[in-house]
Amino acid sequence: MKKFVLAVMAGLALATMAIGGGTVSADDNARVRVIHASPDAPNVDVHANGNRVLSNVPYKAASDYLSVPAGSYKFEVFAAGQTANPVLTIDANLAAGTDYTVVALDRVSQLKYRVFEDNNAAPAAGKAHASVIHAGSDAPAVDIAVKGGPVLVSGIAFGEQQGPLPVDAGTYDLEVRPAGTNTVALPLNGVQLEAGKVYTFVASGLLNGQPSLSVFPAVFTPETAAPAHVSAPRTGEAGLAADSNSMNWLLPIGAAAALGMGGFATLALAARRVR
Repeated sequence: MKKFVLAVMAGLALATMAIGGGTVSADDNARVRVIHASPDAPNVDVHANGNRVLSNVPYKAASDYLSVPAGSYKFEVFAAGQTANPVLTIDANLAAGTDYTVVALDRVSQLKYRVFEDNNAAPAAGKAHASVIHAGSDAPAVDIAVKGGPVLVSGIAFGEQQGPLPVDAGTYDLEVRPAGTNTVALPLNGVQLEAGKVYTFVASGLLNGQPSLSVFPAVFTPETAAPAHVSAPRTGEAGLAADSNSMNWLLPIGAAAALGMGGFATLALAARRVR
């Protein structure tokens, strides 16, 4: 693990010079992070415009933001250690002063990508910001509801991202239902959101197969600079374990896109707070 972290830190430290060809003002830069959400893909290396910028990235890992000169990029994803025949090629135009999340998702046989523009504005005092990316390959659309109460978000589908929206920091009890039904597919008790943080929840895995569907967080704190490393998952069924740049809780299986736009918009008024 130490070797993995050192290799990634070294790659990120050199990446701006490698892909930009020189020194540029921070005002001319974009920031981009990469999330590996393909459930049956191996560890991967990520190249940008022909230069390796991330090494040996495991499933359910989110890199920190990498500052790069604005412009057009060709990201290539290779099985770790390989430099021929990329498993995925991603074309993206990155604008100055803008943050992006690039997600590799779906099974290897039908690998896809999404490029999302991120809003990383600092939350107001006492608030967190939250959004969700549905990367559950075989999961249907779902609704999110107050526990025992009304539907807050309807029909969040695979490949979609919603949010971020402000939420009062605290702990919430919610439930996931198959879209359009009252059946509780998964209770989400004790969902914690910490003030001052921006959360992106990624639902990934398989509803019918292995690895099982789970939700893992990518967390950003606007007030502090992001450290230069890729957060690697610990061993265990739940996915990413808590660390200094992660949630202190994990959502269990079946929570495909369980936290969405309308739900977060109305949680402060409608959700049952756990006190």
